[in-house]
Amino acid sequence: MSIPRYLSKMRGTTRGSPPRVSNAEVIWSWVGAALGMGAVAWLNQHFLTGSDFSLMMGSLGASAVLLYGAPRSPLAQPRNLVGGHLISALIGVTCWQWLHQDPWLAQALAVSTAIALMHLTKTLHPPGGATALIAVIGSEQVHASGYFFALIPAALSPLILLVVALLVNNIPNTRRYPEFWF
Repeated sequence: MSIPRYLSKMRGTTRGSPPRVSNAEVIWSWVGAALGMGAVAWLNQHFLTGSDFSLMMGSLGASAVLLYGAPRSPLAQPRNLVGGHLISALIGVTCWQWLHQDPWLAQALAVSTAIALMHLTKTLHPPGGATALIAVIGSEQVHASGYFFALIPAALSPLILLVVALLVNNIPNTRRYPEFWF
């Protein structure tokens, strides 16, 4: 491939940006995200305050975008949601434990390996990459939790979001969730 042709691919297409969704879709996305993230935050505050564990992690925000803003996306399906976070957390913890003396390497390999394993297991969920990174760059509490991080918050929190997504995304006639389980 020639360099000009390679560079021309970076211009994008001429199709323009995707159309805006309806106001109803915006409202249902907002309701789902508020209830899903609210449920995780409420459970965290009432059951884990004062402990070394937390249900909340940054990558859940991105999962909420997919689950409630794009519920038909293959990346938002239950297998991808739960499997992506769980696999990525396990990879992130392993990379931290084996490579913490070289944080840059642990960070790079956690994310790249998580992507590869999510592909291989058909659980690709972009927020999983952030979960793998959180396991490496997280606090001393995250590091001290070891592989328990894969359960709380990496598996339990997405399950909470999933329950809310099942309830909220099936209320309007215009939505259906999930598209597939496995």
